[in-house]
Amino acid sequence: MITHDTQIRVLYRDTDKMGVVYHANYIVFYEAARNEMFRAIGLPYTLLEKMNIVMPIVEVESKYKAPAYYDDLLTVRSTIKELPEARAVVEYEVFNEAGTLLNTGKTVLGYVNTERMRPCRAPKEFINELEKYFK
Repeated sequence: MITHDTQIRVLYRDTDKMGVVYHANYIVFYEAARNEMFRAIGLPYTLLEKMNIVMPIVEVESKYKAPAYYDDLLTVRSTIKELPEARAVVEYEVFNEAGTLLNTGKTVLGYVNTERMRPCRAPKEFINELEKYFK
């Protein structure tokens, strides 16, 4: 299992007229946290791109439990529970500075070969690097 925490400061642009984080921005927070998680374990997306692989989102879920506000410092916890061979399922928990759970979510990402623009499995080199987290 892989778990990584990323801190994100809520900017004014992230809020709506009511002063709370606009609901769609949680998906942006998920992306930032997912990128940082892969970077932290030594597998940045740029590595996949060099292998002609991209990871589009094919499914997303987001559940709102409490609001976040401008200038809050959020912690987005990203977790991958299973080795992502055919698809990568990443789960998220978003907490405020008080430790209150504000949001939960999930993204399912596929793998696409950019030369053929067709779905594919994760590159063997990528999976080999991830396996150590799932033993």
